Amino acid sequence: MTQQPAAIPGRFICIHVLQPVPYANLNRDDTNSVKTVQYGDRERTRVSSQCWKRAVRRYFQNTIGQQALRTRRIGVAVEKTLREQRQWPADLARRAGQHIATGSSIKADPPSNDDPAWSTNAMVYVPSTAIDELADIAEAHRDQLQTAKDMKKGGKSILPTDDIDQVLRSRNGVINLFGRMLAEINDAGVDGAVQVAHALTTHGTDIEIDYFAAVDDITDAWNDTTGSAHMGSTEYSAGVFYRYATIDLHDLLRNIGGDLTAARELTAAFIEAFVLSLPEAKKTATAPHTIPDLVHLTVRQDRPLSYAAAFEQPVTADRTGGFAAPSRQVLDDYATAAGRLLGGRGLLTSGWASLETKDLKGLGNRADSYPDLINTAVTAAFAPGDQA
Repeated sequence: MTQQPAAIPGRFICIHVLQPVPYANLNRDDTNSVKTVQYGDRERTRVSSQCWKRAVRRYFQNTIGQQALRTRRIGVAVEKTLREQRQWPADLARRAGQHIATGSSIKADPPSNDDPAWSTNAMVYVPSTAIDELADIAEAHRDQLQTAKDMKKGGKSILPTDDIDQVLRSRNGVINLFGRMLAEINDAGVDGAVQVAHALTTHGTDIEIDYFAAVDDITDAWNDTTGSAHMGSTEYSAGVFYRYATIDLHDLLRNIGGDLTAARELTAAFIEAFVLSLPEAKKTATAPHTIPDLVHLTVRQDRPLSYAAAFEQPVTADRTGGFAAPSRQVLDDYATAAGRLLGGRGLLTSGWASLETKDLKGLGNRADSYPDLINTAVTAAFAPGDQA
């Protein structure tokens, strides 16, 4: 593989997004309420980083053609593969899945009323190809599995732990970028190369309660209009979100062994996924499928820099009532002021693309489209030397 040049370590791409989202509930808490945060003494609508990152990961996987699987039911997946794709008898496939689930260094829980299958105590996060590799281990020990007994609590798998652990250590571009926490297996952890902030509205928001009733079609056909089949209420909000993420290029290159070509592809795919993805909660009831109003990319060689502090003082609507235009101006003003305070230190390049008609000089060079903006930033980020 190509070794990373000395100039790359310490480079970061920062992604700043302003995105209006209409009446929606992209991310709910345990009571089905809109998630919020108190910031600048005003309540803002919030979408957790975990929520939006899952949407980003799914978009990213489809872009690069690689899939990763996060599950505690790895044994069930192997059982299904053996039964449906390799024509194993159902009872033997089930036994093999049990021994896979209990055969790694991760402890496993026996079946319960809530979960009828053996499940690992920790979530495993592996390339989707790992299922076939684990099935291959079962194939190699089919004779022993045929004479083995079904697993019981406290029992020991007949399958080689080292072989299973080695598969669970495997990684692909998804895991190299997003990282993996798996302390139970030595050398299985991967430090993620991306950091994603919780999204929050640039202004204060109010939570709206939507009362609804469902009509029974049969009752309606009989012209019986009394009552309803179901009644309930749901919380929603709307606003302009500030979203932020950063990619540590040094960490990414370390994770993939210094392969610059792969790093460029993964970086560009992640930026596109972060810009264009959207969580899908309540999508059938709200269809909040907007695109970002503004995207600002910077390449830095000192440290990441979020502009969330630009909105600590909540944005007030302009005279026509909107928050998008004043949010764009506040972001531009803050970027200008932050750059002046830092004396331009660490900034290699910056650019932006937006629906905005006027020039936002504090955000760098304007691009005509998001693809042009992404290509320019990625090219600059991987340029050799101190200047991109």
